Amino acid sequence: MTVNLESPAAFVPTWSDLPAAQQPEYPDQDALRKVVTELASYPPLVFAGECDQLKARMAAVAKGDAFLLQGGDCAESFDGVGAEQIRAKLKTLLQMGAVLTYAASVPVVKVGRIAGQYSKPRSKPTETRDGVTLPVYRGDSVNGFEFTEESRIPDPERLKRMYHASASTLNLVRAFTTGGYADLRQVHAWNQDFVRSSPSGQRYEQLAREIDNALNFMHACGTDPEEFKTVEFYASHEALLLDYETALTRVDSRTGKLYDVSGHMVWIGERTRQMDHAHIEFASKVQNPIGIKLGPTTTAEDALQYIERLDPDREPGRLTFIVRMGADKVRDKLPELVEKVTASGATVAWVTDPMHGNTFEAASGHKTRRFDDVLDEVKGFFEVHKELGTHPGGIHVELTGDDVTECVGGGDEIFVDDLHQRYETACDPRLNRSQSLDLAFLVAEMYRSQ
Repeated sequence: MTVNLESPAAFVPTWSDLPAAQQPEYPDQDALRKVVTELASYPPLVFAGECDQLKARMAAVAKGDAFLLQGGDCAESFDGVGAEQIRAKLKTLLQMGAVLTYAASVPVVKVGRIAGQYSKPRSKPTETRDGVTLPVYRGDSVNGFEFTEESRIPDPERLKRMYHASASTLNLVRAFTTGGYADLRQVHAWNQDFVRSSPSGQRYEQLAREIDNALNFMHACGTDPEEFKTVEFYASHEALLLDYETALTRVDSRTGKLYDVSGHMVWIGERTRQMDHAHIEFASKVQNPIGIKLGPTTTAEDALQYIERLDPDREPGRLTFIVRMGADKVRDKLPELVEKVTASGATVAWVTDPMHGNTFEAASGHKTRRFDDVLDEVKGFFEVHKELGTHPGGIHVELTGDDVTECVGGGDEIFVDDLHQRYETACDPRLNRSQSLDLAFLVAEMYRSQ
């Protein structure tokens, strides 16, 4: 791949004068302008050529020749930028990828919710505790989690911290994925701390032995492919804070086109996908692979309009529909969308987000999700595609490599009364490592039965 340099040359952000939902209200606009100007001078976090490479991989997903595994934190934190935390997330995704690739016999495109997922849309602008009302926490890129007036004031300096945290994370990810850690011969090493204590870890170890046998056979035949020694891994996040995304949008020196060099793939969320607002206009102008979250209120006409705005050239790999309907709605709401999009001739990647439509509040006050609901939404997603003869292109999940207790259920079952033990998320509940592997095995079985 040719590495090209993205220029911070001036361009007109056609989205800047449009309404934009879910943006922080910074009290010091001069300070914001200074930060954005400084960010615009920073080097790109990713290259346009890498974005194009992911688009080619997503084209294979859209055409039915590959499967997308996209996952990571609900909201990254500045405190979580350390080698151990990042390796734990990467290890979980590598294990899930190995399960899906080997058990489902399908190439897996691996994309992290990583190196930029520091912002979160919220349902309410404020929260109240013990009679005190403060701005809601919107992610480390905006304000602090601590419930104090000083902490909750949006601070534009945090945008620079997000950039530097993302750069550090990408450096570590690239080191792990190209420096030997991601070598397929490491399938056992990824599991050493896990196999004895978890049913899913033991199941994974059995699969790892099968992979080992296959690799030994190939080696005995004189074959040792270089592709087994590294892994392609891409970074994605929700393009929520338009000040940040605009500052990191650059003109590609090869083509003169715009790329958002904050991440390889960005998506527009359920709360910011208004057709005449700034987020959709922004997504229409950059060349990155784009995702759109589609909730249960999405109509087929909406989906077709997104295609016209975001993929007018009908380029496979350009547009991914990430559906988040809820287990109780996916079988009713999804078929019409898939039927009408398919009939339009567009080649989009269909991906399920089985997390966001299945959140509820436990009696303890913890936001949580039932693993069975997550699994049921994935099942419904696969059932719809099987009935229509279309391709279930992937899964998009919130997960962590840590043994947290945030979602109930799973093979190594977590009960509602266990939630308080390791409830560590700053926002939405995540699958832990055991639950993530459970999901990977179950998805592989569903894919094979398509």
